[in-house]
Amino acid sequence: MSFCAPLNSYSKQTLSDRLGKYDSDVKVDWDDFNDWLNKIEANKPSINVAAQLGHGVLRSFVMGMKAVSANPDDLEGMKKVVRSSIDQGILGFSTGLWYAPGSYSHTEEIAEITKVVAEHDLLYSSHIRSESDDSSGLFPAHAEAIEIGRRTGAKIQISHVKSVGPKFWGRGNELLEGMYRAREEGIDVAGDQYPYEWSSTPTSGCMFPRWSLEGGREKTLERLKDKSIREQIKSETVNYINRFHGAEGCVLAEFSSDKRLEGMSLSEISEEFSCTAEEAAMRLYEISEGSFVLHSMEEKDIDTIGMSDIIAVASDGNSLRNTGPLSSGKPHPRSYGTNTRFIEDMVVNKKLVPISKAIYRMTALPASRLGLKKRGEIKKGYFADINIFKPEELRENATYVDPHQYSIGMKYVIVNGNIALKDSKKIAGRFGQVIRSKEG
Repeated sequence: MSFCAPLNSYSKQTLSDRLGKYDSDVKVDWDDFNDWLNKIEANKPSINVAAQLGHGVLRSFVMGMKAVSANPDDLEGMKKVVRSSIDQGILGFSTGLWYAPGSYSHTEEIAEITKVVAEHDLLYSSHIRSESDDSSGLFPAHAEAIEIGRRTGAKIQISHVKSVGPKFWGRGNELLEGMYRAREEGIDVAGDQYPYEWSSTPTSGCMFPRWSLEGGREKTLERLKDKSIREQIKSETVNYINRFHGAEGCVLAEFSSDKRLEGMSLSEISEEFSCTAEEAAMRLYEISEGSFVLHSMEEKDIDTIGMSDIIAVASDGNSLRNTGPLSSGKPHPRSYGTNTRFIEDMVVNKKLVPISKAIYRMTALPASRLGLKKRGEIKKGYFADINIFKPEELRENATYVDPHQYSIGMKYVIVNGNIALKDSKKIAGRFGQVIRSKEG
């Protein structure tokens, strides 16, 4: 979901609701990527900013939240928006095929849209259709992403490579084998990973079956009022909860309607509500959308996937800070500690990845996948985006209990040639740039 663009009346309301959770006074006075990126540029970001077009927003922009296949007119409408968004500077096209409305699409729809992206040598990245034993299933979902590359010739990025649930724990090596075989075939597929056993996603994304989300939140709430439909949803919610090491492995991360519940497990919330865990999940959603941190993976798979040279290190996190409106809730610590954790755990402690390869997979690899010009390497004529540190001095401080904590040990951060941080302390000033695909 590229929440900020493109916008129509429906997506503007969704964005405004999202901003409302942060008590934001930002006026949504733009409609497309060009105006949104210009607005960021005018406010001078602290970091470099680039955008992808999200299929969920694209589909709802053209088709609404209907659980139907795209017809030829729908496809042409979506491709038209993709072309205009490319002209405005997006770096690629992303899908969230597990989430509504992306989950309503067929492979043919995604392939047709991705052909436009491939014509411009931009990236197709996908939060695939399944990461466990739901929907298509994990391995067919990986195969679908690879098939998109086979049909279109586009660069394929699988975000985020993981094995979720007891049926797939210990099988991360099989996912990599499939990707390597595709590369031998000539398909340009790679992936990314955040080095944690816990994941995070909105309540609707992790607790409810896809069919119950058709039409958006209001329709889902109507279904929950029907006793028989509620029971159907509840039976599937039980399976989701069990996939996350049970109710104890589902911790409420963000719930602006009752912050007292943030940081509590679904097991604890069910005791608070005097009901079952699955009923508690429904009651939370009936109050408002929130998000969970979920114990969905196991260390063996994290290590196996994390050792691969085709897997970039990526947080899958949000832009947060430890004060002000962005410091709310108990979010996943990955937004603060991903890169530090990878170096501290995989490089220094376990010695599974050499420091040179770790740095490559945080810099040059993702830069090349995204098509960033003159970034990701230290070369004459390149933008000077540089971190200076000693690996053994880095420490991740963010935890699941207290996530709003910055890592320590970074000597310098240089952004576009300007010192932005020294000895783990921010230097006054903003030195980031908005990066567009058309830039040389």
